[in-house]
Amino acid sequence: MHEFLITFLAIYCFIVELCTERKKMSKLTELKTYLKQGKVYRRADLEKWSSSVDRHLHALVKEGTLQKLAAGVYHYPKESAFGKTPANEQELVRTFLKDDRFLLTSPNSYNALGVGTTQLYNKKIVYNHKRHGVFQLGGRKFDFQMRHHFPTKLTTEFLVVDLLNNLDKLAEDTNVVLDKLEKKVQEMDNRKLKISLENYGNTRAKRLLSPMIH
Repeated sequence: MHEFLITFLAIYCFIVELCTERKKMSKLTELKTYLKQGKVYRRADLEKWSSSVDRHLHALVKEGTLQKLAAGVYHYPKESAFGKTPANEQELVRTFLKDDRFLLTSPNSYNALGVGTTQLYNKKIVYNHKRHGVFQLGGRKFDFQMRHHFPTKLTTEFLVVDLLNNLDKLAEDTNVVLDKLEKKVQEMDNRKLKISLENYGNTRAKRLLSPMIH
């Protein structure tokens, strides 16, 4: 009788443990149905679908469904012929900031102006209203800079003003850049340039660019 009870309890415990594990797996499987490939999620985004979000996140990262990009930030990568695709930068920054109000740019963008800048920089600039500092997100470096004013998209006029705002950070000879910039300005819409300078230019940019605008 004693041996029977021991065997019965062992079988009962095994069944309970099996049912518990299946329940956990069903909850994890259910959570996956809400996730979309290519999207970036914050931990808080998953709380509405899971009552054990930390355990589920650990499981999803371990099995490779999600990739951890930063503290509390995860990506569900799409699959391509070359493997898993990285997170879209706009989506990544938007999720990290929890805000749509930002402008993603890079010092490399100045090269398109044709004013003598040729250096390549391994970082992106994020003008925004909420965060300041350099952060590694998914292995990529983003320099978050708080600004009161910035445009919703990059324009040639803004790039000219932004270049002058950051003139002291350029690796090139600034005198050569300024000479070429003066010629570039003559080809541009001075009205738009004045508006951009007024809205986004710092004191140095206004001092240098105002004499070039007719």
